[in-house]
Amino acid sequence: MIHAKVKQGIQVTISLAVAVWIFWFLYKDIELANLLEQVRSSNWLWIFSSLAISLLGFWIRGWRWALLIQGDEGKPVTANRAYHAVMVGYLANLLVPRAGEVARCGVLSRTNGISVGQLIGTVILERSIDLLFLISTILLAFSLENKLFLALAGDLIDIRSLSASLLNNLPIFLGGLVIFIIFLYLVFKRFRNHGIINKLQNFGRQLLTGVKSISTLKNPLGFWASSVVIWIIYFLTMYLVSLGIQSTANLTPGEVLLVMVMGSIGMIAPVQGGIGTFHALVAYILIQFGVSEGDGKIFAAIIHGTQVIMIMIVGLISWIVMMRIPAWNKPDTQ
Repeated sequence: MIHAKVKQGIQVTISLAVAVWIFWFLYKDIELANLLEQVRSSNWLWIFSSLAISLLGFWIRGWRWALLIQGDEGKPVTANRAYHAVMVGYLANLLVPRAGEVARCGVLSRTNGISVGQLIGTVILERSIDLLFLISTILLAFSLENKLFLALAGDLIDIRSLSASLLNNLPIFLGGLVIFIIFLYLVFKRFRNHGIINKLQNFGRQLLTGVKSISTLKNPLGFWASSVVIWIIYFLTMYLVSLGIQSTANLTPGEVLLVMVMGSIGMIAPVQGGIGTFHALVAYILIQFGVSEGDGKIFAAIIHGTQVIMIMIVGLISWIVMMRIPAWNKPDTQ
């Protein structure tokens, strides 16, 4: 037990150190006066509207989670209680990466008597669905801004020369592709019960089973509709902030969608609250849109900072609410 806690402590320290280093590296050349001037000149009506709709998104996420929690264990979960548990989870993620999933299951298990294992199963399914929506959002962004995607790729790779080379060597390319596919098939067949391949196969099977299980919910339409709304709210959160900051007010919805995609990828990184990685990716894509490097970094700091402050305040309130609820005791059947 002590060894596990030491290992966890080391992992948390390393992730925090990486986050702080990335953040410092990004902002070491940003003058505080410039940041304060951007904050003062921003239209905070748009930014507060962003926070309000973001809070609505958190509640909808709680409602969606409550739809997934079925069975005879404990006490039925209301949307409000699931929302408070979700906010406790977001608060925990600011302290320890990935701790939020366990934290929200723990507080809800305490108040409703549902086993943590069952709740974690619903969270895994929920995260898997979010991954599918992230991939779908990336594809949507590509379809809307395909020229920009190709331009960004062109900065890294000479697409014209690559295309010409592929056409000139098409038979070799197709033959190599066939060999590569056969190679992957043989590797998966030979090592299907080993290591990461086994994990990938299990993940795929669990994801497929989870998606199929959604049809057995009491309100499957509500689950899918709320999932769509959650990602629309993610976009609106980013778009409203962009309207409130002078340097990004002229971004098109398609460009803001790309910024949202990059920010979402940054939040996946195993660091506390996406600190550093979110800022780096958002600033990078904004620079490609013609926003100055300093303004791009300040935009990322404002949207991330306001969200973190809101989560700290609302998450703490939700934690107090959940702690004030008496622990659930199994009724005496005798």
